[in-house]
Amino acid sequence: MLKLDNHPSGRHFLQIPGPSPVPDRILRAISLPTIDHRGPEFGVLGRKVVAGMQQIFQTRHPVAIYPSSGTGAWEAALVNTLSPGDAVLMVETGHFATLWQKMAVKLGLEPEFLALPGNDEATGLPNAWRHGVPAALVEERLRKDTAHRIQAVCVVHNETSTGVTSDIAAVRRAIDAARHPALLMVDTISGLASADYRHDEWGVDVTISGSQKGLMLPPGIGFNALSPKALARSKQARMPRSYWGWDEIVEMSATGYWPYTPNTNLLYGLSEALDMLLEQGLPAVFARHQRWAGAVRAAVQAWGLPIQCADPAVYSPVLTGVITPRGVDADAVRRTIHERFDLSLGTGLGKIKGRMFRIGHLGDCNDLTLMATLAGVEMGLKLAGAPLAGSGVTAAMDHFSR
Repeated sequence: MLKLDNHPSGRHFLQIPGPSPVPDRILRAISLPTIDHRGPEFGVLGRKVVAGMQQIFQTRHPVAIYPSSGTGAWEAALVNTLSPGDAVLMVETGHFATLWQKMAVKLGLEPEFLALPGNDEATGLPNAWRHGVPAALVEERLRKDTAHRIQAVCVVHNETSTGVTSDIAAVRRAIDAARHPALLMVDTISGLASADYRHDEWGVDVTISGSQKGLMLPPGIGFNALSPKALARSKQARMPRSYWGWDEIVEMSATGYWPYTPNTNLLYGLSEALDMLLEQGLPAVFARHQRWAGAVRAAVQAWGLPIQCADPAVYSPVLTGVITPRGVDADAVRRTIHERFDLSLGTGLGKIKGRMFRIGHLGDCNDLTLMATLAGVEMGLKLAGAPLAGSGVTAAMDHFSR
């Protein structure tokens, strides 16, 4: 039998950029007895979570909720709006943008992967993995598509692998400036409920998200926020779909029900998470994430290490990527920190594996949680022999005490 009772004393510090720690209040909600998903009590719950998610996405339009991961919500966005062989413009900003592009290929679409060229001189890392979506390049490419073959522009809002939060409103302006009819699809799986996101105001057609980041839930719920344009396009789309189809989900969820068995107990948790977020108010939620991010960046800068995101204008409030000095294996640093201090950090992914690690600062967190995290990271870097310019812990304390 697998034994799961060998945890060290005290709470584990889960400081990866998701899944994020689940608050006790949400865990208690998930533990409630399962109810009939066709009964009247469930209908009240279903209507509440749909309406609450509209507030979180800042939209007046439908939100489809799936028993799925964010990867499933990616697929739902593509298959509901596109047809086999459609051209899609996708922008490389990191590992998750790359995975979404690979999915498009597998589905029989024809994605064009747009990226900033070259590598950063100081670190040798790809420029595309240190910056946000280049809206000017999107506009330039769309202007050349005079036949309007490109059916959608797909971008990642908060790239979890790098700590870059792209300017989605600028991407919308680029599409409009090019007078192009392409849909705008945005992945904000790690950004939603942590970073400011405005589905309607920014003119997004399909927004993709998941439950395990800013919503503070376990993995298992995927979301598509929809625009009227996306819904209209779905009526002509010819990609095969059944489980992912918006038509039945949108129609039934308006009454509080789903066309198949929903994940009842996770929806209890979602209801509680919505109460927590909306009681505090989204502006306050976004402000505390910015405060935490500022402290972590102050620590990294005091250590004298580069931040993965090279553009301060698009620093993520959700996570901070830390580039280790050449010759210092970032994964070895992470292992040391985990073994010595029971602290989990995010690994470098894809093209930057081994060169950086990620500190998550989202969801159920506070100033002292992050002070302990930064102390563990600083000790781990010293144990790994990384040369540090100064104390990041002191810099973070100064930030918080201000």
